[in-house]
Amino acid sequence: MGSTLLLFLPLLGSLVLHAPVLRFDLLRSLRHPIDGGRTFRGRRVFGDNKTWRGALVMVSGTVLATILLSRIQPYWARLPMPIQAAGPWKLGLLLGSGAVLGELPNSFIKRQLGVAPGAHASSLRGALLAIYDQGDFVPVVWAMLAPVWFIPPAHAALAFVVVVALHALVNVIGYAIGARTSPR
Repeated sequence: MGSTLLLFLPLLGSLVLHAPVLRFDLLRSLRHPIDGGRTFRGRRVFGDNKTWRGALVMVSGTVLATILLSRIQPYWARLPMPIQAAGPWKLGLLLGSGAVLGELPNSFIKRQLGVAPGAHASSLRGALLAIYDQGDFVPVVWAMLAPVWFIPPAHAALAFVVVVALHALVNVIGYAIGARTSPR
């Protein structure tokens, strides 16, 4: 089970790279919504917070972190053999792309429910969406990694719980340093 949790560690690279980009508004030319302003049933598809800049930075940060971590033998040796055989580039691209793609369905649902980007609905449904929002990429990463290594469902569920807790902590830290406008 520990190897599964370690598998998600490179995703922290996306946060490390994304935080200064947001804080200092870097790469402005890429700060365009992925949905291009399009709507579905009169509501935005993903909203302004899902940008090409974010997608590029998150994937790049994950790939860089995966490459760096692969050079740390005690880390890399603890990953499942099929993951090691795939190599750091492939793992980083799958993790980073899964993280970016995994956020889109939840954003779409929230936009369709009228929940503003970065906001949470004050209802049971809103609370459940807020929790899911913290780890929404885990099921997509799970699916994307399946051709390389199938993560046992119990391990994926534990990874989801850990990711939700860590993501919430990172959000609070991001808010404290000014990289986020809300601690949620």
